[in-house]
Amino acid sequence: MVARVTTVAFRGIEAVPVDVQVQITAGNPVFALVGLPDKTVGESRERIRAALFASGLALPQRRITVNLAPADLPKEGSHYDLPIALAIMSAIGAMPGDQLDEHVALGELGLDGSIAPVAGVLPAAIGASALGKGLICPAASGSEAAWASPDLPIVAGRSLTQLANHFKGTQVVSRPTAKVREATANLPDLADVKGQESAKRALEIAAAGGHHLLMVGPPGAGKSMLAARLPSILPPLSPRELLEVSMIASIAGELADGRLTDRRPFRAPHHSASMAALVGGGMRARPGEISLAHDGVLFLDELPEFAPQVLDGLRQPLETGEVVIARANHRVSYPARIQLIAAMNPCRCGHAGEPGHTCRRGVRCAEDYQARLSGPLLDRIDLRIEVAAVTAADLLLPAPKESSRDVAARVAAARAVQTERFRALGLDDLRTNADLPAALVEEIAAPDAASRRWLVDVAERMRLSARAYHRVLKVARTLADLDGGGPVGRLHLAEALSLRGEIGAATRSAA
Repeated sequence: MVARVTTVAFRGIEAVPVDVQVQITAGNPVFALVGLPDKTVGESRERIRAALFASGLALPQRRITVNLAPADLPKEGSHYDLPIALAIMSAIGAMPGDQLDEHVALGELGLDGSIAPVAGVLPAAIGASALGKGLICPAASGSEAAWASPDLPIVAGRSLTQLANHFKGTQVVSRPTAKVREATANLPDLADVKGQESAKRALEIAAAGGHHLLMVGPPGAGKSMLAARLPSILPPLSPRELLEVSMIASIAGELADGRLTDRRPFRAPHHSASMAALVGGGMRARPGEISLAHDGVLFLDELPEFAPQVLDGLRQPLETGEVVIARANHRVSYPARIQLIAAMNPCRCGHAGEPGHTCRRGVRCAEDYQARLSGPLLDRIDLRIEVAAVTAADLLLPAPKESSRDVAARVAAARAVQTERFRALGLDDLRTNADLPAALVEEIAAPDAASRRWLVDVAERMRLSARAYHRVLKVARTLADLDGGGPVGRLHLAEALSLRGEIGAATRSAA
């Protein structure tokens, strides 16, 4: 007789069903585990043995064979502990197998029989709902699983003993409720920023259209301060976005207490981050910072200090909104639709182009520093602005009257115009102007004939690539949406072109 329990393996954010099969036969006492388990799964034998002993049970002195099917799918993670233990308990008669057939199980076991939280409970719950089954998970992860569906049966136990008593009917484990992480009301406010009106205007445009932004300026100009205030003007996550973001955070094990929030992610990795840390990968092909920032903001401070190959690894995800990690035996993809905000100094010393400053290396200091950024990466950044140093006179001025709430209202109105436009065209998958495919840019962001001729002439003189030309149109469309959603005019095109400045222009003119 073979006892069976269903669990899942994770392929990106997708939960793939895995059949845990346990057979106990006569022979020498052996605990064999097959089906491409990694080291963590292989070590589950000792955790299961100790957990069963702590629960008043013992492994039979016979041959125990555990097969994780399909056998050609790699199995990784500690969440296989619980389904294997439940299947063994079903095989020895300590757990009703017919009830286990109706559930998907995952969880890590402690030596005392307790069930510890694991990553990926939310995708597993969604996968269980798709299979028409309930979910057995750790108690600490129950509120996370409850978000999958209000009709999903969930048994969130604290120990093997509690689960056994629940299925025997001697103790009822109540269904957990979905929990929300309270949003912090004290987000940094744009009203804290004195001066930098043009930079704040660029930040508003970037937020309204989901455009990538690069700020170039000397140390202390306020670049990081501006970037930190972007979340305060972004709209909250929609229900669909909330689910996608939470599934990625669940896979990465970053859902605190299983609580979800509609706050957009804001990730700011250090410039020493590796390719696997930023893009994703590693032994288990985990999501990187770019995927953890999905539907939110990825802030890269000191941009040229990142390794050039790491930055170039962002080029494909910025274009496709997806990260694909290929391995010899499997392929994993994670969503990575982000808004990139970057900041950098104009040169190594940081003061190139400032009045009265003379670098001993001259123009070469700035040129060598900026050459660390590849042209194709810069071509994907819609807005490139220079942020001038703030003077003492600026700091003595009273605080600006316009707060993040005022800017957020304009951003929300512009995004509402975009959403309504996309819905009318049957493009529900698009969310901002930055997502517009090239085939639709000419239609949705079409200027009048005279403005088009002027734009073509300017684009040829600026030697814009086809990608840059389309990105100028997208920014112009956002500017028109901020003005109420009317047609794209020459003023919008002119401002879009001015916001796509060439980095280092001020440095060279000063030289």
